[in-house]
Amino acid sequence: MTLQAILSPLFVEVVLTFALMLLMGALRQGDYRSGAVKPQDIALREPKWPARTAQVAHSFSNQFELPVLFYVLTILALVTKQAGLLFVVLAWIFVACRLGQAYVHVTSNIVRLRGAFYIVGAVVLMAMWVIFIVGIYAGRTI
Repeated sequence: MTLQAILSPLFVEVVLTFALMLLMGALRQGDYRSGAVKPQDIALREPKWPARTAQVAHSFSNQFELPVLFYVLTILALVTKQAGLLFVVLAWIFVACRLGQAYVHVTSNIVRLRGAFYIVGAVVLMAMWVIFIVGIYAGRTI
């Protein structure tokens, strides 16, 4: 697999994270300017942001949970030359689930749908790790 093919899903996940950060920043700035929050309300990370802003902030925070394991795995698979076609396909499925989860989280926030995206992505990531570990010990490329 090419370097671009292996890293493209990771880059999309990074872009998603930055997009959520920018949206969160814009909402927080608007809340601050409108007076919806005051500095003393948020100085110690108290949960006093309006619901919409908190919703986007939580989606942003979620990008530092499961995706961290995805980043590490991608780097390890690249360095050990274990990233083949199966790895790239599964990586795109994982990232598609992250995109779906983030979209639901910042729009309708239907917990059941959001959870479905999370579960599928988590199972795919677990499978990627299992395949990677087995591949390392068996000397195969995934």
